[in-house]
Amino acid sequence: MKILILNGPNLNLQGQRQPDVYGAGTFDDLLHRLRERYPNVEFGCMQSNVEGVLIDALHEAQGRYHGVVLNAGGYTHTSVALRDAVAAVAVPVVEVHISSILAREEFRRVSLLAGVVKGSIMGFGLDSYRLGVEALLE
Repeated sequence: MKILILNGPNLNLQGQRQPDVYGAGTFDDLLHRLRERYPNVEFGCMQSNVEGVLIDALHEAQGRYHGVVLNAGGYTHTSVALRDAVAAVAVPVVEVHISSILAREEFRRVSLLAGVVKGSIMGFGLDSYRLGVEALLE
């Protein structure tokens, strides 16, 4: 089983950016925990602040990965192109968010991805990613 963890804009600053909202844990810590918990799963991890790079990564995931855990960051609320890419690929995608977008600013409460992903998980900190992995393994 191969799962891609795909992160959008500003998630390269995880652990530094607004720790009161996003926590102090890093993606290195998260990947270490995921690899320990799921030794039979091969994890890929990628982050980009560029919308087109994320779209390319989704296209390339098809045939290479069994699933994608996607935190599109701010593109969740703005990118029709990213939504179209998720809809276009056969690989299942689970949308995750570290914070609850429903408890945030009004403009963050709408996910353009929600209608085309397998499911959405939010508000559990970095553990949202583990829950996304669990959803793909089921």
